Amino acid sequence: MKTRIETTTKLNRIPEEIRKQHKGFREWDFVSSKRDHQTILQILIDGRDSNAVDIEGKPLPTLVYLAREKRPQFHHNFKAGAMNALIRVSSRISNGPIILNVDCDMYSNNSESIKDALCFFMDEEKGNEIAYVQYPQNFENITKNEIYGCSFRVIQKLEFYGLDANGGPLYIGSGCFHRREALSAGKKYDQNYKVDWKKLNEKKIEESASVLEETSSVLASCTFEQNTLWGKEMGLKYGFPVEDIVTGLSAKCKGWKAIYLNPQREAFLGVAPITLLQLLIPLKLRLAYCTYNLWAANCLATLYYVVVPCLCLLKGISLFPQTSSPWVLSFAYVVFAHRAYSLGEFLCFGGTLLESGFVITTKVADDDVSERYEQELIEFGATSPMFDILATLAMVNLFSSVMAIRKVILDVESMVLDQFGLQILLSFLLVAINLPVYQALFFRKDNGRMPSSVTYKSIFLALLASTLAVY
Repeated sequence: MKTRIETTTKLNRIPEEIRKQHKGFREWDFVSSKRDHQTILQILIDGRDSNAVDIEGKPLPTLVYLAREKRPQFHHNFKAGAMNALIRVSSRISNGPIILNVDCDMYSNNSESIKDALCFFMDEEKGNEIAYVQYPQNFENITKNEIYGCSFRVIQKLEFYGLDANGGPLYIGSGCFHRREALSAGKKYDQNYKVDWKKLNEKKIEESASVLEETSSVLASCTFEQNTLWGKEMGLKYGFPVEDIVTGLSAKCKGWKAIYLNPQREAFLGVAPITLLQLLIPLKLRLAYCTYNLWAANCLATLYYVVVPCLCLLKGISLFPQTSSPWVLSFAYVVFAHRAYSLGEFLCFGGTLLESGFVITTKVADDDVSERYEQELIEFGATSPMFDILATLAMVNLFSSVMAIRKVILDVESMVLDQFGLQILLSFLLVAINLPVYQALFFRKDNGRMPSSVTYKSIFLALLASTLAVY
């Protein structure tokens, strides 16, 4: 199996000899579109078969290939829909009481993770109230300075532990062991609920593999969920871009609790985004309770501080107390105390400050995105409206800073610094934060630089905004 997996990975396709061996692969030959096909299901390894053993003669678990039915006229509900189809099919084939959910780009890195999770579910005192055991989402390709900030160090190494005292962490969509009853049936927690693990192990599926394939296919059809509670009260929730968060919160609302487990050896490892566009498009805010639920709303305040102060500075409108006023101390305390505390938390849990600076590199080949990622150069090499906004805001603050420097130089009585000191400081800070953006706009020559269309568009929009602000 190892050889077949390595061969498939190297060829980037299923070899013909393997396709001929499995009808599940052959069925794709008659499919015209990945978004319009019947259910394709095959039991590749039947764990009940005495011949299903590894090279050491030990029995292999049941392995099933499933591609749920998709039709253009039916909404497939993305990952939540795929998960719910898998839950139903697995209930027919094995009906195991515990479900492990791992994203396709993650793999097991700790063979003890299953046993550790089961210890919580099978605990005689508190095990029956546990809906899921969540492991952290770790990545194997994080660079030293984490230019895309994917590791969530403070959240995973500090805050999630605190949530264990308040019902447990949120469900983050991967690396999670679920109790089937709590997830698929949408069952409410009952203090009298008890699980007889011995009786669960005694249940046997008698049908042959071919019969199971035929009877299970309907469970992954487009019409099966119609007029049912799937996606509402059963399974993962539909209608949300963060279906995992909502599903976890729903379990808490039904009385269940969760456990956060972060062993010394990472249980699961995945691949973090290596380009900025990869990060921005599928990004799901990891929300937990009030603090994280306000992350989305907090973008309005962030947008205000990025746009309004610099435009008011161009217009000559003061927004903050004068630097000579005692009221400026309250602003200074909030800014520096909060940032110092956040920086301390980040560094305490292994974060780093950028040490390499913003290096201007020479042109790199088109297929060297990974090399630029290793060099910790942010990848901008694509046209996107998100990059238009980012570059325009950076240019507006650059123009504002240049205008502020001009006012300070021409100011004979030193009134500008007293009146606009905090606004000028904020503008300079935003310019410093956006140094990688300016580098990508004007100095980089590799394929990870900002596209020329984004550069011209951002300069034009920034000049228009600055002109309107001045006049």
